[in-house]
Amino acid sequence: MPRKEISNQETSDIRTLMRFVEIFCRENHKGSKEAFTFKLLDLTEIEKREVLLCPDCKRLLTYGLTMRLRCPHHPKPLCKKCKTQCYKGDYKAAIQEIMRFSGMFMIKHGRLDMLYRGQVG
Repeated sequence: MPRKEISNQETSDIRTLMRFVEIFCRENHKGSKEAFTFKLLDLTEIEKREVLLCPDCKRLLTYGLTMRLRCPHHPKPLCKKCKTQCYKGDYKAAIQEIMRFSGMFMIKHGRLDMLYRGQVG
């Protein structure tokens, strides 16, 4: 059952995470991809187009969105500076790789606006 409301900051964080995972998947995983769906949210309210991902990236994004929605901190700190480390094991290493890769990809392609927290639109 979808949550009723999410904050503007949650919306921004979710959109950013979706875009980072999408960039990483598009540039690194050349196999078949399917539209990403998330049972807890209607993602069409956040991202107006389909996000196509491979199965591994879909699994990681599902985990990442779940962790974001469960974050006990308000306001939410940057994950890398947070004392409560939500991402466990392989998920933590994978999301760090995605953030590093996609951040550099956006810098190289002129999308600096997405790198500033809360500035994604």
